[in-house]
Amino acid sequence: MRNTISALLLGTAMVLSVAGVASADDKTVKIGVLSDQSGLYADLAGPGSTLAAQMAIEDSGLKAKGWTIDLISGDHQNKPDIGTTIARQWFDVDKVDTIVDVPNSGVALAVNNVVKEKNGVYINSGAATSDLTNAQCTPNTVHWTYDTYMLAHATGQALVKAGGDTWFFLTADYAFGAALERDTTAVITANGGKVVGGVKHPLNTADFSSFLLQAQASKAKIIGLANAGGDTTNSIKQAAEFGIVKGGQKLAALLLFLTDVKAIGLETAQGLNFTETFYWDLNDKTRAFSKRFSEKMKSGAPPTMVQAGVYAGLLHYFKALEALGGNPHDGAKVVAKMKTIPTDDPLFGKGEVEANGRVTHDAYLFEVKKPSESKGPWDFYKLVGTVPGNQAFTPLDKSTCSLLKK
Repeated sequence: MRNTISALLLGTAMVLSVAGVASADDKTVKIGVLSDQSGLYADLAGPGSTLAAQMAIEDSGLKAKGWTIDLISGDHQNKPDIGTTIARQWFDVDKVDTIVDVPNSGVALAVNNVVKEKNGVYINSGAATSDLTNAQCTPNTVHWTYDTYMLAHATGQALVKAGGDTWFFLTADYAFGAALERDTTAVITANGGKVVGGVKHPLNTADFSSFLLQAQASKAKIIGLANAGGDTTNSIKQAAEFGIVKGGQKLAALLLFLTDVKAIGLETAQGLNFTETFYWDLNDKTRAFSKRFSEKMKSGAPPTMVQAGVYAGLLHYFKALEALGGNPHDGAKVVAKMKTIPTDDPLFGKGEVEANGRVTHDAYLFEVKKPSESKGPWDFYKLVGTVPGNQAFTPLDKSTCSLLKK
């Protein structure tokens, strides 16, 4: 009897040992690019984010080392319920390991919960809400590229210190707009400024006239645009039609992308100050990558910072998998490994993944060039200043992330 039990236990141990080795040697990965593929954020993310993911897979070199890496994409249509449905399908049926991109903070926060529940990996580069590394942080999420804290402290603080001490907000009525207005308001008041009013507008609205008239009537020195993508371009274009800037008020594009400036045109966008963490013409490395990227894009456009974040985030993810010796299909374990390796890529340079999942890297204050200063179809920015990575994002001692509690 004892011999039989011993043999059974030994056999079980051997099976578990073999299974453990097989798991450790597993070199299969499946990535899902969850984005806005057809709506107001499609140009700044969308198909370009899928291309960036493909380029990261190629540049990682893992396929030549025997890894199998599959890529799929989905369109969340800026709706949290659709985003979570796709995410669950991917984890439960398609066996996706990692979700990347996810512009739209409302969708991102919902997907964030699904990824934690399924113990996957979520590398966010599209959504801005700083809640992803604060109140709603998880051990499965890494936040690359930018967030509302960074935008508020870089752009907002610079404008207040330059004399823009009264503000009126035009805010997109969902999680991103609320977070950006909240974080910017905190910066304004901390620097002696005042918010005199604000109005919320529906996502992807076409007519900003009533909102702009309220902003104009407020007499605020700064009209803060707490929106993004098509909402930003439409509000800036229509503000020009109302003569708001010519009347003495200044627009603060709290989140502006390269594709937005293209849509607005330099004649209207010139002089706008804003913050980004990536620009295609920043240095030789960004130019080399952007040349390759634009040659593959049907539109010929260089990458936005969201698309650059997809690329850089996946490169770091692949480094972690290789360091682990295989894919454990354990999201929290992979993210923990990502936090132990310093980030270093050609697009964002050196940084780190902090304990709350926030990736630190430099941020840059830019100004849109005058038409006479532009030397090419995408030559839009001039560098005004640099915010070091250790100053650009929420300090850990101020983060509300539960992962920081001992």
